[in-house]
Amino acid sequence: MNNEAKEKLRQIIFAAIMLVIVFLINRFIKLKIWQQFLIYLIPFIYIGLDVFKEAVEGIKGKEIFDENFLMSIATIGAMLIGFLPNSEPEFNEAVFVMLFYQVGELFEIIAEGNSKKSIEALVKIRPDYANLVTEEGKTKKVSPEDVNVDDIISINPGEKVPLDGIIIEGTTNLNTVALTGESVPRGVKEGDEIFSGCVNINGTILVKVTKKFSESTVSRIINLVENANEKKSQTDKFITKFSKIYTPIVVFSAIAIAIIPSIITKDFITWINRALTFLVVSCPCALVISVPLTYFGGIGGAAKKGILIKGAKYLETLSDINTIVFDKTGTLTEGVFEVVAVHPSLYDEEKILHLAAHAEAHSSHPIAVSLKKAYEKIKNLDDNCKITETEEIAGLGVKTKVNGDIVFVGNDKLMEKINIEYEKCDKVGTTIHIASNDKYLGHVIISDKIKEDSKETIKKFKDMKIRTVMLTGDSEKIAENVSTELGIDKYYAGLMPEDKVKRVEEIIKENENSKSKKKRKVAFVGDGINDAPVIARCDIGIAMGGIGSDAAIEASDVVLMEDKVSKICDAIKISRKTQKIALENIYFSLIVKFAVLILALFGLAQMYLAVFADVGVTII
Repeated sequence: MNNEAKEKLRQIIFAAIMLVIVFLINRFIKLKIWQQFLIYLIPFIYIGLDVFKEAVEGIKGKEIFDENFLMSIATIGAMLIGFLPNSEPEFNEAVFVMLFYQVGELFEIIAEGNSKKSIEALVKIRPDYANLVTEEGKTKKVSPEDVNVDDIISINPGEKVPLDGIIIEGTTNLNTVALTGESVPRGVKEGDEIFSGCVNINGTILVKVTKKFSESTVSRIINLVENANEKKSQTDKFITKFSKIYTPIVVFSAIAIAIIPSIITKDFITWINRALTFLVVSCPCALVISVPLTYFGGIGGAAKKGILIKGAKYLETLSDINTIVFDKTGTLTEGVFEVVAVHPSLYDEEKILHLAAHAEAHSSHPIAVSLKKAYEKIKNLDDNCKITETEEIAGLGVKTKVNGDIVFVGNDKLMEKINIEYEKCDKVGTTIHIASNDKYLGHVIISDKIKEDSKETIKKFKDMKIRTVMLTGDSEKIAENVSTELGIDKYYAGLMPEDKVKRVEEIIKENENSKSKKKRKVAFVGDGINDAPVIARCDIGIAMGGIGSDAAIEASDVVLMEDKVSKICDAIKISRKTQKIALENIYFSLIVKFAVLILALFGLAQMYLAVFADVGVTII
C-alpha cells in the first residue's frame, strides 16, 4: 500500500471512530437539533474536507459538474434537511455517505497503485549512476547524463547497464527481464552490443558508449510507457464526452425533482430528499474512473511481458484485429542468411564468391553479410581490390566496379532489367545472380532459417480466427515453401517496397467491404523503419524491435522488445481481455445507475443505496 493509500486509510479509521462516538452520544443523551448538528459537523468536515476543496477547485476551474460537486451538495443538503419543518434529521446518513465515499476512494487508490506496479517496475530500470573510466585508467561515479558517446564505462556484477554501448573487454550474463519479460539470462562477450536497462549478473565488463543517455534504450522506454495513457481509446473518449453532457443534465434534473413535485404536492421535504439521493447516484465516477483504469492496467500488464503499447487507442485496436500481415525476413524467419550452394556458369566457385562479396563490400544487408562471410571462409576480403561506383538498385541488387569490371549482383528482376540471360534454379532458397561485362557468371543460393516459435504462433492465430498473410521480396518458390511450412493463409512473393503497400491496401479494402458487422482491423508486423510505409498504412503497426531497436521504437504503434512473434498473441489476448473488462464496466455501471436513479425518483432508494450505485460499482 502506497503513502497516499495509508493516509486515506488513517483518515477513514479516525472518521469512523468519531462517527461511532458521536452516534453513541446522540443515542444516550437527548440533544437538540442544533446540538446534534454541531457534534456531527466535526466528523463530517474531517472526512469530507478534501472533497469540498476539490469541488471548490472545480468551480474555480469552470469544471463544476464532477463527483466532488455532487457529493458536496448532496451531503450538505442531508446535513441541513433536519432543520426544515416536519422533517427527520439525517446527520448520521450524511456523515456515513461521505465516509463510504472515502472508502471507495481508498479502493480506487489501491486499484490504481496495483495497475501502476508493472509500469513502475519499468521506470525503476533507470540507472542511478555510471562508472566512467578516466584517461588515467581510474573509475569515478557520474550521472549517466554526463557520459558522452565514445566514453568508456565499467559495469560491475549486480549493477544496471546505464547506457547503450559495445563491450570492449570482458564477458558476462545479462538479466534482460525488465526489457523483454524473459527471465533467462543473455550471455554477452567482447564485440557484442548491450542496452541500458539490463542488469549485469556475474562479470565486470568495459563498454564503449554508443548513445547519449537521452537517446538510450532505457530513456526511450521510460518516456514511451509514461506517456502511453495520453493516447485515449475510442471507448475512453466516449466516456469523457458522455460524463460532461450527462452530469449537467442530472444536476438540473435533480433541481426539477426538488421544485416541480414540491409545488404540486406541497411536500417539500420528501422531494428535496429524493433530489439529494438522485444527485448522489447520478455521479459518473464508476464510468470516468474505471474505464481509463482498465486500459492503464492493460498497458501495464503488456509492458511487464516486454510488449510496449504506445497508448490506449492502440490497445483497443489490437482487440479488433482479424488480419495480420507479416514481413518474412527477420519476422517469421531469423534473418540470418548463409550460402548453401554456389553454381558457376563461368569461372570457378571462388571467383564467383570473390566478385559477389566485393560488390557487396559496403552493404550491411543480411544477404550481403552472408556473401562476405562465405568468401572469407576461403580468403581474406581485404585484398586491396579496387571497388568504385557502387550503386544500390532498390529491390533488385547492386551495381559496382571491381578492379574496373562492371559487376551486377542481384535477383531475377535485376538480370531481366539488364537483359542478361540467367539460369533458373530448383534449389529452395534465395537465388543471387552474378554478372559482369554483359556475361552471366553464375548464381549463389542463400537460405534463411524459420524462427522456432513461428509455426506455433501461426497455429494460435488460426485458433483465434485471425487470418495471416505474408509479404516478401523473395521468389515464389521460397515464399511458397515458408508459407506451406508455417500454415500461412495467403502469401505474395517478389514484391518491391511499393508493392507491399498496394497489397496491404487491397487487404484493408477487403475488410472494409466485408458484410460482417464486427470491426475488422489489419495489423502489419515488420522490422520498423524498413517497413515504415506499410506500418503507416495499416490500422496498427507492430515492430519486432528486439532490445534497443531505434527503428522499432520510432516507427510502430506496438513494440515487441524481444524478437518473438509469439508475443503478438500475448498482446492480442491482453487487449481483448482489457476491452471485455472495459465494456463490462460500462454496461454494469449504467444498468445499476439507471435502476437506482428510477428507485430514487420514486422514493424507494435511500442515500446508502445511492452511494453504492456510484462508489460501490466503481470498486466492483
